Amino acid sequence: MAPADHPAQPDAGDTGSRAPSLWPDTGRLRGAAGSSLFNATRFDPLQGQATQARHRLGLQFHLCQPALALRVLLAVQAAVLLAGAPLAQGWVDAASRAAVGAFAGLAGTLLWLPAVCALRPWLASRPAMLRDGLLLALGGLAALAGWALCAALGLVPGAASRALGSVLAGAALAGGVWHWLGLRAAAAQPVEASARLAELQSRIRPHFLFNALNTALALVQVDPQRAEAVLEDLAQLFRVALAETGSAVTLDEEIDLAQRYLAIEQLRFGERLQLVWDLDPAAAGASVPPLVLQPLVENAVRHGVEPAVGGGRIVVSTRAHRGMAIVLVTNTLPDTPGAAGNGIALANVAERLRLLHDVAATLHCGVEHGLYNARIEVPL
Repeated sequence: MAPADHPAQPDAGDTGSRAPSLWPDTGRLRGAAGSSLFNATRFDPLQGQATQARHRLGLQFHLCQPALALRVLLAVQAAVLLAGAPLAQGWVDAASRAAVGAFAGLAGTLLWLPAVCALRPWLASRPAMLRDGLLLALGGLAALAGWALCAALGLVPGAASRALGSVLAGAALAGGVWHWLGLRAAAAQPVEASARLAELQSRIRPHFLFNALNTALALVQVDPQRAEAVLEDLAQLFRVALAETGSAVTLDEEIDLAQRYLAIEQLRFGERLQLVWDLDPAAAGASVPPLVLQPLVENAVRHGVEPAVGGGRIVVSTRAHRGMAIVLVTNTLPDTPGAAGNGIALANVAERLRLLHDVAATLHCGVEHGLYNARIEVPL
């Protein structure tokens, strides 16, 4: 098989009278508390603005991720070294200042980062001015603690003026880091919006809509309740795809959407499509970008099952392992390879994972032991 997205695989109301869906109902999809994806009013512009503001703030607090925290740590070290260099008198003094500054900066940063991360839920709910002031104050206190440690070790003079200078420097560095994170979040939003649009165009293909409607039409006379279920599942897929969502949903929510999609396809393919779900409850709460699994399962259907005369088998498995949630979508391959694709959908999935989790998330796709595997890993 030849992929559309990869050298080896392509791209990818009232419930009382509702006909039952094609698998067990999930209260979360019906508007239960705790859902970040399905409870929103879809076309409220004020709510959309609020969602975007929360999204941007969430991106700023990504400094709690190890990869971004390391960048902050290195940036503070560089700033401290550059600030002390002009005051040095000779190479020996420069080296001494650099060592003391690096130690104090490291101590202060390692105090500030955990404090901000621990207070993240509370800070995120505060007004912007209060939140910014508290972050600056935390930076000043962390720098003061770093200076006090150096003074206790006899590395710097214990003068009060030095203490005040450390507080001001720490507040300035905290403000600089927070401003940089804000610029980073603002730059990421249009990138993500573009990725979502391209993903939407590549995901909701006319052929799927045509086939789903034909399936429902064929069931209207013989099984009206199932036809209604198909249309409701289809409507849910489109409702989510066209909605403004936050920066992340849970893996459990993504699995629900993938089940809706594959249930529609199973009606169309019948026994030609074999589905296996192997889900680990421990991985259900992992944060993932909205609509990140659907392109993968659609690729599996379109390029693994549909071209094969005898159909094929799709296995979707999740598991928690060493602080990571692992999602694996595996499909059989047809005897005759199809046309190669351009890789847009998989590239969008990888980019959206990067925007949410930086380098902590990965996407690997390829053929192994005669099966095509798409594997996502995200932090728990």
